[in-house]
Amino acid sequence: MAKSIRIVVLVYKLTQNFPKEEVYALTSQIKSASVSIHSNIAEGFGRQTDKSFNHFLNISRGSLNELETQLIIAKELEFNLDEKILNEIMLLIEEESKMIHSFSKKLKE
Repeated sequence: MAKSIRIVVLVYKLTQNFPKEEVYALTSQIKSASVSIHSNIAEGFGRQTDKSFNHFLNISRGSLNELETQLIIAKELEFNLDEKILNEIMLLIEEESKMIHSFSKKLKE
């Protein structure tokens, strides 16, 4: 399973116990950011030009940063977070960001 898909699966598990009043707020934003990561990679690949693909890779990396920020906010708000899942997501975010950066550099060569 791709790291970005694994992030989505873990995010959905993590947010199951978030406060119900957050379902249309932070929970929704977190889920959306996680889904956007792989979706933008796929869309960029489908454009079939390196320049366009690189553009969507940058958007994907932005979604990774957005997700990381939102998870930090959820933690600071003391949402009911499974620390093991949160730590795995944060590690995957770091790994995926490095992979996207490296791939983006190769596309520019």
